[in-house]
Amino acid sequence: MKKSPEEALDYGNWVPAKFLYIPASLSLLALAASFFFLPCLAAFILLCPIFLYFLYARRKFSSRGGKVQEKILGLVLSRLDWGGVGRAIDIGCGNGPLAIGLARKYPKARVVGVDYWGARWDYSKAVCERNARIEKVDDRLSFEKASASSLPFEDESFDLAVSNLVFHEVVDTKDKREVVKEALRVVRKGGRFVFQDLFLVRAMYGDVEDLLALVRSWGVQRVELIPTKDSPFIPSWLKLPFMVGRIGIIAGEK
Repeated sequence: MKKSPEEALDYGNWVPAKFLYIPASLSLLALAASFFFLPCLAAFILLCPIFLYFLYARRKFSSRGGKVQEKILGLVLSRLDWGGVGRAIDIGCGNGPLAIGLARKYPKARVVGVDYWGARWDYSKAVCERNARIEKVDDRLSFEKASASSLPFEDESFDLAVSNLVFHEVVDTKDKREVVKEALRVVRKGGRFVFQDLFLVRAMYGDVEDLLALVRSWGVQRVELIPTKDSPFIPSWLKLPFMVGRIGIIAGEK
């Protein structure tokens, strides 16, 4: 049965609508201006492909299109090596899809989703809680406002920690490796973690092997990195460096 608008899930789209509106508006302005000043036609020719690319990407990411966003998120869940009993945390939960996915997959777990939310994003705690109610996991799932750079939990508070495309967005910490360290701080010894982020951006995380060595130096027993773009469901046009091409997963056991 089709859900009513009040019951429909809202997990957003990683390609914001403004990525369409801005180039579309600018291209139309350039086209109009070209009738008076012909060189403006060059700007129109440049902006049109940008608009079409983001339109394509937004469609592929959407639940009504290629569901690539849902599938990339699912990579985190598929990498979990966990018995499902205990406490789990989703760091930077957005509108809650990963936290809710955890609660659905592990009915014996207690899940906490944390996010700073804020005006920059079309996410909110209220939407998280609404999505959790629709998915019928709100009795085992809670949401708290917090920065990923300073989690309001004691050391080793969780049996599992996950995060999806959040660490690079943490504005109050310049060295994003410190955000990874903070996430691992709240994982108990022997606990599991799966983090997906722009781990293949050298300017942000350095060399991959150096990053893994650093993570091990924090007392982690086992860790590996898996490039997200190698997933067969990702179309070639989405594997460009500024889209999915430099995303990776680090997963392991503390």
